[in-house]
Amino acid sequence: SLEEVGISLDRATEQLLDEGVCKFVDPFDALLSSIERKRQAVLGRRLACWSCNFDEADLDGVTEPINAALHDWRTHGKLRRLWNRDATLWTGADEDRWLGWLDCITRQRSDVERLKTFVREVRRDGFRHVLLLGMGGSSLAPEIMRATFGVIPGSPELHVLDSTAPAQVEAVSHAVDLRRTLFIVASKSGGTLEPNVLADYFTEQVSRAVGADDAGRRFVAITDPDSPLQHRAERAGFRAVFHGEPSIGGRYSALSNFGLVPAALMGIDVRSVLDRAALMVQSCTAGVPPEVNPGVRLGLIIGSLTKAGRDKLTLVCSPGLRALGAWMEQLIAESTGKRGRGVVPIDAEVPGPPEMYGNDRLFVSVRLDGENEHDAALAALEAAGQPVVRISLADRLDIGQEFFRWEMATAVAGALLAINPFDQPDVEASKAATRALTETFEETGALPDETPVLEDGGLRLFSAADDRTAATSGAAACLAAHIGRLRPGDYFAINAYVERNAANERELQAIRHAVRDAKQVATTLGFGPRLLHSTGQLHKGGQNAGVFLHVTSDDARDVTIPGRSYGFGAVKYCQAQGDFEVLAARGRRVLRVHLGADVAAGLRALRETVTRGLA
Repeated sequence: SLEEVGISLDRATEQLLDEGVCKFVDPFDALLSSIERKRQAVLGRRLACWSCNFDEADLDGVTEPINAALHDWRTHGKLRRLWNRDATLWTGADEDRWLGWLDCITRQRSDVERLKTFVREVRRDGFRHVLLLGMGGSSLAPEIMRATFGVIPGSPELHVLDSTAPAQVEAVSHAVDLRRTLFIVASKSGGTLEPNVLADYFTEQVSRAVGADDAGRRFVAITDPDSPLQHRAERAGFRAVFHGEPSIGGRYSALSNFGLVPAALMGIDVRSVLDRAALMVQSCTAGVPPEVNPGVRLGLIIGSLTKAGRDKLTLVCSPGLRALGAWMEQLIAESTGKRGRGVVPIDAEVPGPPEMYGNDRLFVSVRLDGENEHDAALAALEAAGQPVVRISLADRLDIGQEFFRWEMATAVAGALLAINPFDQPDVEASKAATRALTETFEETGALPDETPVLEDGGLRLFSAADDRTAATSGAAACLAAHIGRLRPGDYFAINAYVERNAANERELQAIRHAVRDAKQVATTLGFGPRLLHSTGQLHKGGQNAGVFLHVTSDDARDVTIPGRSYGFGAVKYCQAQGDFEVLAARGRRVLRVHLGADVAAGLRALRETVTRGLA
């Protein structure tokens, strides 16, 4: 009879059930939050601490979207879905196949003794240097470890080479003693161009130095099982092969063998790194509600503010952790920059006064205790109403905690952006363009003829075929017109295919900061070809918000690649040109400036020309 008078017993009981569950869930979540807060208080500085200025103040346009995201994740059990490897949390594609980083620490701990035995063997055999040949996710974590920990007494010195610039290949060759160097060839797929050609080059160099019969024992491979690199290692008699995990993508591999083998060889206590990282893993598990979960909450902050227009994630790292920003940059850019959206990581941009920034920024400070270099600038940004997250590490061994925190945060942000944070669909476009150019070079023996739109003061400028912005009376006016294409909310990106050294970086940093100060936009600086495996995905697959300045150069001297009809200079040219062509084809605003063989002089001229154009 209830149905006849419009009362549904089913709807009534469903409502009662929902309300009853909420009356249980809400207090239980509050209990779990209370337990976690007490656990973190007991851990004290053993757990990297963090804070947000919007916890104390309701910042306009900041607090509301974050609270909405927290509520959504808590009430819909999305964190449990993440740990249960539910691909529908993202796009329902193959995301469940790429979550091995969630629990890899347990497996890596069981391999520590094997790794220690290998390290003792390497030291016993008198190796003084370890040179890692890799690219992207296979090389960035080891490079961050080298920059963060330096040279550890009693252990080999680690060097990382992830460039095809001939000058950089030569510089690293001269920095090591080939007879006393252990080479690591790191490639997840085993087929990546850069590690393979670098391995070809150094195999020949080592064979000349110690003899072909002994050369293989100077090499180690880190690669996925049954990859082409594993087969090469077996044929050549490599000293060892360490396997990656097929369920962990390259940029999420810092706490796997790709990061830990080089770290152990350079003398880092990897067991301590793993033990400390485990504290962060336990703080990010499914039983820790989002509001007190350090990785999940950071991801919800990043994702929700990106959707609200604050998509420029500005990383402010203290001196002892300065290199960590490059690893975060790759993780965030390659994971989120797709489907016309993404988080734009801003690394190594020196903090300026608040008036330099618009409302498209989120600032995250990562520092070692006692390093206060940026405190005044951050305080000024907070006072001006900018959202600031502060993360503090007790010491360098806590870096493993940040590796996991940021992996979790990136996966969570990807869910909010409705993208797959584990693929890189647009990276292949540049690889395909590079392959086409190198194949043409092998067939013809020559690089394509190019006609600059302008030559001035030793600078040659090239634009896309349908882009007439560069048709001006001089280089300064041309560069000013290109930079003038920036709109509010855009970013300016320098993609430099030159040797990555301190002098070149100084000049390029001066250019990016001049543009930031004049136009009040975010700026980035990347060195090719490594940027192709990092921000390159964001540039091509993310929002069309970048104005790109490509910087290329002649090479004073090329370096031949054994078994190929071209050298590293041709590879670098093809990579740069392939990147330029794909950006142009995607409708990006891009201009290329080509320097002569004297790169230092060319960069000075470029800086002076940009400065004149901005005046």
